[in-house]
Amino acid sequence: MKSITAHSQHHLSNYQSKVVASTTAGFGLENMDVMFLSFALSSIIADLHLSGTQAGLIATITNIGMLLGGVFFGVLADRVGRVKTFTYTIFIFAFATAALFWANSLPLIYLCRFLAGIGAGGEYGIGMTVLAESFPKKQLGRVSSFVGVAGQLGAIIAALLAAWVLPQFGWHALFLFGLLPVVITFFIRRHLVESTTFTNRTTPPKGQIKALFKTPQLAYQTVALMVMAVVQIAGYFGLMNWLPTMMQQQLHLSVAGSSTWMLATIVGMSAGMLTFGWILDRIGPRIAFGCFLIASALGVYILTLPKDMPTLLLVGALVGYFSNGMFAGYGAVVSRLYPTEVRATANNVIMNVGRCIGGFSSVMIGWLLDHYSMMLVMIFISTLYLISLLVMLTIQNLKAQYYFSH
Repeated sequence: MKSITAHSQHHLSNYQSKVVASTTAGFGLENMDVMFLSFALSSIIADLHLSGTQAGLIATITNIGMLLGGVFFGVLADRVGRVKTFTYTIFIFAFATAALFWANSLPLIYLCRFLAGIGAGGEYGIGMTVLAESFPKKQLGRVSSFVGVAGQLGAIIAALLAAWVLPQFGWHALFLFGLLPVVITFFIRRHLVESTTFTNRTTPPKGQIKALFKTPQLAYQTVALMVMAVVQIAGYFGLMNWLPTMMQQQLHLSVAGSSTWMLATIVGMSAGMLTFGWILDRIGPRIAFGCFLIASALGVYILTLPKDMPTLLLVGALVGYFSNGMFAGYGAVVSRLYPTEVRATANNVIMNVGRCIGGFSSVMIGWLLDHYSMMLVMIFISTLYLISLLVMLTIQNLKAQYYFSH
């Protein structure tokens, strides 16, 4: 079996660029495929005369698929290899997304989104694991941040394609662009190989869920990281799904004004990811996550202060910087805390539990807005970040002296 070796620095540097190109392109285009639904949903509702519950179930079914796909492909990657499994996940979410071009009934949409979720859920953790096993540990935070930024670029590409395709060709045509990620698979199969970390492992491949809970300390660590991932995703969905609507009400913004605010927020998120990765590699996860979580808990209240558009754009970028800057750090942390034989499983299970449960924050925020007030929404989101902070401080292996020595 071919494998990458760390003995030739020149070759490794060239190989690393291919790894970064493959994983960032994969995650960026995966997020593009996922975001197509957000932009096409209103058209789908109107075309198929869906109720709010029926439409909401599309996203819920996608999240369930992500969890199941994350578990299955994480285990498979730890048993048979990362590279082939990585390409399988890309094929699945790409073809399942494109299949929506022919979906003219709700059951078919549910099926396609479930399958797309399975592929997308498997892709994230495997890509993170490929990165982790191709770079020195002291660089994991920085290189993982590239994947997070790629996700934001994928969302922007989805928005641009939707603005062009939806008015002229309809929502079915938009999903045909879901085939774009297939091109990446040919590059991956040609240029990526299994790492020596994987091929030279001294223990047999496990890829078992129970391996994440084999001791009380490890079980606590796994559950605690899941809680942090849930809060991360919940905060993201709250910020991206509901805050534009709240800002429209507060400042009487037009849809165009709200879109400008969203763009500023995405720019802030991308800058936060790049900065967080550098901080993580320099001072360790406790201080890095601690600073960003505290700033996120305080930042949501700042959103109630702007009275004009320039201030709102600045505040949106600032809140995005802290609230989603942490995202890519989870892949780096999980990749360091779990051994080779369960690394992909850990990455996929922890983050996809976060996606599945955290995604329901949109429902909770909608309920709070219907029955209470925007201030209570802010308190809810802020409390989530503080809970994540307290949980993070109890994870023993996140102490700098352990994190940097293992």
